[in-house]
Amino acid sequence: MRGIDALLAQARDGVRRLDPHETRAAVAAGALLIDTRTDIQRRQQGSLPGAIVIDRTVLEWRLDPAYPHRIPEATAYDRTIVVACRQGYSSSLAAASLRAVGLTNATDLAGGVEAWLAAGLPTTSDPEDVRF
Repeated sequence: MRGIDALLAQARDGVRRLDPHETRAAVAAGALLIDTRTDIQRRQQGSLPGAIVIDRTVLEWRLDPAYPHRIPEATAYDRTIVVACRQGYSSSLAAASLRAVGLTNATDLAGGVEAWLAAGLPTTSDPEDVRF
């Protein structure tokens, strides 16, 4: 098998992706929730409570605990990180990339923010925590 479907299957192989309720519980227990959606997508769908917004182009650098320009919350390679995107596709690839960096507990929100909304979970209008 070749193409994006093969890459996506490989990224998800053996990984326990979290549903919206599991994601919310993981964040309550100390997991980092990382939102990689675009500004437009966040305006349309709303902001996720407790999420840190990091552009996909700098994700690995901001979350690698050994990198000098990491975010302060990137404290350990075994910290649980849940990546969220609009539908749960690019977040699977992003989480796989984080695991390749050594972040062993990186996973993603299955179904993305669309699943979050379908589950009836809240969004927020509070100011977003955007990191560059």
